[in-house]
Amino acid sequence: MSLPALQKFERKIERHIRLLEAKKYLIERKIGRHIRQFERKRDDFGKKIEEQIRQFERKKGIHLDDEVRFIRSWLERPLSTGAVTPSGKILARAMASYVDPHSDGPVVELGPGTGPVTEALVEAGVAPSRLVLVEFNPAFCRILRARYPDATVVQGDAYSLRRLLETLLIQPAAAVVSGLPLVTKPIKQRLRLIRDALDLMVPGAPFVQFTYSVAAPLPKRLGGFAVEASERIWMNLPPARVWVYRKPDDR
Repeated sequence: MSLPALQKFERKIERHIRLLEAKKYLIERKIGRHIRQFERKRDDFGKKIEEQIRQFERKKGIHLDDEVRFIRSWLERPLSTGAVTPSGKILARAMASYVDPHSDGPVVELGPGTGPVTEALVEAGVAPSRLVLVEFNPAFCRILRARYPDATVVQGDAYSLRRLLETLLIQPAAAVVSGLPLVTKPIKQRLRLIRDALDLMVPGAPFVQFTYSVAAPLPKRLGGFAVEASERIWMNLPPARVWVYRKPDDR
């Protein structure tokens, strides 16, 4: 290719690049507008829901602070907050019933939120000093530290469980209780989390997980562990089921 032809080709390429950059800028502006519109609608919807809850509080003479915090958190991060409202008492008690309060070692709770399952564990006889609460949301962490000052609250991503806890736990855990939205994650990530949790526990200790889904959070055939499930808890809103995974004791 001659030099004039090459220069002409370069100018043509430069024009195409400028045109693509202009289109990219327009697309980014359009996307930005859509994001801002979505955020405004989300915020307006959240405020309406909060006001409805406040009106209900005033009418009934009760306080639903935890519900308000959960709704706000869910609106901001719908895939990282496991539920729209905190776990109901019946579901929380069902989860806590799988934990032996007389066992040795720490009891780890993943995604405790504002602490409804934590409360059920304490009511079932688990000493607060044994609790290790792994929560991603810093606002929820502050609530948990205020409510359970004897517990160990770890702010971090529970899906990095091994890194968070392998040096923190001075002995194998007696149980892991999870309120994480497990079914929103890829199957490999779920499998890694449960295996990491089972490795941090004594053999036979329960990994307790609730789900609103009809299917199991993790099929038994994938893990090489024992699985059991509760009856569907219809009194919870929405109805839920508790799944329990255990690592067989090969001794």
